[in-house]
Amino acid sequence: MPIPDPPIQYTKLFINNQWQESCSRRKIPVYNPATGNLLCEVEEADQEDVDEAVSSARAAFQSGSPWRSMDASDRGQLLNRLADLVERDRLILATLESLDSGKVFLLAYFVDLLATIKTLRYYGGWADKIHGKTIPVDGEYFTYTRHEPIGVCGQIIPWNFPLMMFAWKIAPALCCGNTVVIKPAEQTPLSALHMAALIKEAGFPPGVVNVVPGYGHTAGSAISHHMDIDKIAFTGSTAVGKLIQKAAGDSNLKRVTLELGGKNPNIVFADCDLEYAVEQAHSGLFFNQGQCCLAGSRVFVEEPIYEEFVRLSVEKAKSKVLGNPLMPGVDQGPQIDQKQFDKIMELIESGKREGATLECGGSSWGQQGLFIQPTVFSNVSDEMRIAKEEIFGPVQQIMCFRSVHEVIQRANATHYGLAAGVFTNDIDKALTVSSALQAGMVWVNCYNAMSAQCPFGGFKMSGNGRELGEYALQEYTEVKAVTIKVSKKNS
Repeated sequence: MPIPDPPIQYTKLFINNQWQESCSRRKIPVYNPATGNLLCEVEEADQEDVDEAVSSARAAFQSGSPWRSMDASDRGQLLNRLADLVERDRLILATLESLDSGKVFLLAYFVDLLATIKTLRYYGGWADKIHGKTIPVDGEYFTYTRHEPIGVCGQIIPWNFPLMMFAWKIAPALCCGNTVVIKPAEQTPLSALHMAALIKEAGFPPGVVNVVPGYGHTAGSAISHHMDIDKIAFTGSTAVGKLIQKAAGDSNLKRVTLELGGKNPNIVFADCDLEYAVEQAHSGLFFNQGQCCLAGSRVFVEEPIYEEFVRLSVEKAKSKVLGNPLMPGVDQGPQIDQKQFDKIMELIESGKREGATLECGGSSWGQQGLFIQPTVFSNVSDEMRIAKEEIFGPVQQIMCFRSVHEVIQRANATHYGLAAGVFTNDIDKALTVSSALQAGMVWVNCYNAMSAQCPFGGFKMSGNGRELGEYALQEYTEVKAVTIKVSKKNS
C-alpha cells in the first residue's frame, strides 16, 4: 500500500551535494493531477543555477579529483549501493511517483521501481568492464585504445516515467566516469530530488550528480546551449528534440542523444492467438494512461479477424477502472496536466470529425482531476490526424489491412521509427515483417517487453543514439587511440 500523506522532504536544488535555494528565489508549483491540489513548491533553476551546477560538475571531473581517481570497480559499488537505497525507499518513491505524475501506484511500485533498481545494478556491473583494444598497426609502433568518459553531461528527462528515466540517464553516464547535471520535468520533480538525497547517502563525491528542477525554456535551454557541457541526453517530444540538437550546433557542438516520439505500428495477423493479441495491444496502448512514447497507437489488424478484434478491444477498454491512482483496484489514473488533457481531447474530436467510428469513450471522466475515458476508434484511415500524430493518451486506433506488402508500406509511412509489434504464429512472416519495419525495436508476439540489457532508441525522427544495454556505453565514452614508437616490433 502507498504511504498516506507522505512527507515531501526535498524541494531545493541539489548542487555539489548541497541543498540550496535558486538564485531567483522563484518556485515551481507541483500538483496532483488526480485532484488538482497543490502538493508543494520546489525551487526553480534558471541560467545562473545551471551555471553553478555545471561548474560543480566540471570541478568533480577534473583530473586528480576523488571521482576521477576512483577505481572503476568502486564506481560500480556506488551504483549498487544506490540501488540498495532505492530498494529501501521503494514505497516512498512509488508513492511520490504516483502523486505528482498520476501514475497507478501498483504499476509505479512493480514496474518503474523495479526497472530503476535493475538499471542501476546493470550498469554497476559494467563499470570495470569498459576497455579498449590493442591494434596491430603497420610499422615500429604499439597502438592501443582507451574508452574515456566524455565529461560533463547535461540530461533532461520527461514527466511520464520520471524515476525510471532518471536511472536510464545517470546510470550509464556514471558507470563510464562522467559527471551529470540533470533537469527533471517541472511537473514531476519529487522522485528525482529524493534520488539526489540517496546519491549523497550512497557516497558519491560532491559535484558528480547535480539535480536542477526547472522549466524547459529556461533551465533546459541553459543546459542545451551551455559551452561547458560536453554531451546532452534528452527524452521527450520530437519538437523539443529539434531545438536541443540546434542548440548543440549553435553552441559547442556537444554530443547529443535523443529519445523522442513515436507513432508505433502494432501489426496483428489473422493466424495469431487472437485473445492474447487483443490483450497485448490493449496494454501496449493504455499502459500509463497512454502516456508512453512506445505506445502501439496504430493497430493494424488483418481483415478476417478485424471485426472480432475490435469487439474484444472495446470490451477490454470498457472494463478499465478509473480513479485515484493510489487506491487498490484502479488501473487508469489521470493525464499529467491540463495542456496534455486538452491536446488529447482535441485529437479525439478530430477523429470524430474526420469520419472514424468512435466505439467507446471519447469524453472526460469524473468530477475532478484530468481523467479521460479509455477510447477506441475503428475504421481509421491513414490520412486522419489520429493515425498520424502522437496522441500520448488513452486513445486506440484500429485499422484494417489485407496483405503483408500493404501493411509494411503503411506501417513505415511515418516520420517516426521508435517501436513496432508483430503478432503471428508464422515464423517466416514474423522474420520478414520484423526485418522490413523501420523501427529501433520490434516485438514479436509481445509488446513493451523492456529490459535493462536491451538497447532502446529509434529510427528517423524518433531520435538518435541508444539507451540501455551495452550500446549505451558508446554514448558516454570517447575513444582515444594512443600510438607509441618502439625500438623493435614483436608481433
